[in-house]
Amino acid sequence: MSKPDFRSKLVLITGASRGLGLALAEAFWAQGADLFILGRSGDSLSTVARGLRQGAHETQRIGWLAVDLRDASAPQRIFQGLRDFSGRLDVLVNNAAILGPIGPLADNDWTEWQNTFHINFLAPAAICRESIACMRDTGGVILNISGGGATAPRPFFSAYGAAKAALVRFSETLAAEVKQQRIRVNCIAPGAMNTQMTAAVLSAGPQLSGEAEYRKAIDQSREATPPELAAELAVYLASDDCSLITGRLISAAWDPWRDLHCRAAELESTDIYTLRRIVPEDRGREWTR
Repeated sequence: MSKPDFRSKLVLITGASRGLGLALAEAFWAQGADLFILGRSGDSLSTVARGLRQGAHETQRIGWLAVDLRDASAPQRIFQGLRDFSGRLDVLVNNAAILGPIGPLADNDWTEWQNTFHINFLAPAAICRESIACMRDTGGVILNISGGGATAPRPFFSAYGAAKAALVRFSETLAAEVKQQRIRVNCIAPGAMNTQMTAAVLSAGPQLSGEAEYRKAIDQSREATPPELAAELAVYLASDDCSLITGRLISAAWDPWRDLHCRAAELESTDIYTLRRIVPEDRGREWTR
């Protein structure tokens, strides 16, 4: 694998003020990228920008915008701010997310449930839509951060799980739509990180979170996947080495992704790292009508 070089490229990252978003900003910045970072707190974003500038290359630039993705006008505001900052967009990383209501669906606050689905799916989809207009003539990379619940049922976290599953299937669909425009779209499962989401599960307790999720959160708080691993995967997937990889969901913690570009042709002819319906034949059974 060649050393990634993002000099003169612009990377937009949502939810960049802490956790994985901050690790993503640091990773792309270290490779020479210009950044446009988003979050809800202007003070936090300003602190991030100030810290990154201390290790900047001569021509590196960073801009930021405080925005609440619950606001339906947020995507338009984001891209107006981006146009004021830079005339291009090369990489989008949709990272911002919330865990949302914990507990049985019937007991969830419905407004909170809808807000969770909006922030975790509708807002990223809208940002992808705006990004395509910026990338149409030059090509680009879209990376959507998936998470727990996208590939298996997640009881008591229905808003989060449903939104993340929708984001993965949306990404697969979008990848097929924009492939001829040299825009590639992939999802990243970052692994079990020790974040505020983990703290929320622990705070809710086993009664609301469910015994399995609660125990998983305890284990996660002890032996978490570092966010830097998912950030490293994001830089890798955004690099030119991965120009043939699109429409996939790749786990930072579990998949052998470091040499995935060597398997790009093989990957393209399969449904590996995608969401698919399982039929009896896939499990060695022959059920007839």
